[in-house]
Amino acid sequence: MDSNELTSNIIGAAIQVHRELGPGLLESVYEKCLTVEFIERKINFKRQEPIGIQYKQEIISSGLRLDLIVEDSVIIELKSVDKILPIHKAQLLSYLKLSRKKLGLLINFNVEILKDGIVRLAN
Repeated sequence: MDSNELTSNIIGAAIQVHRELGPGLLESVYEKCLTVEFIERKINFKRQEPIGIQYKQEIISSGLRLDLIVEDSVIIELKSVDKILPIHKAQLLSYLKLSRKKLGLLINFNVEILKDGIVRLAN
């Protein structure tokens, strides 16, 4: 499956969750429900995957965790905020760089229409 098809499937799953639940809940609720959608759609994922930081020659245990990583290629950062801010995009770009992944989706569930809360970022 190419990256466009994969992101389309991810977004479709997120839209389904948003249709069922609407805005205003905690990110953790959307995350759990999104994993149910992924399982039903046979989309492979890892949840709350730890990410280390390589600083010079050392691997630093950072405590950072990726919300979701799908098919070992797309990082998903979930939010439930009034507005996506530049810091949210910077966070996802940093995660892409640290994990050496090329593609990420920032999904804010706290919107009336989910497509207005999705940002696709590439590294």
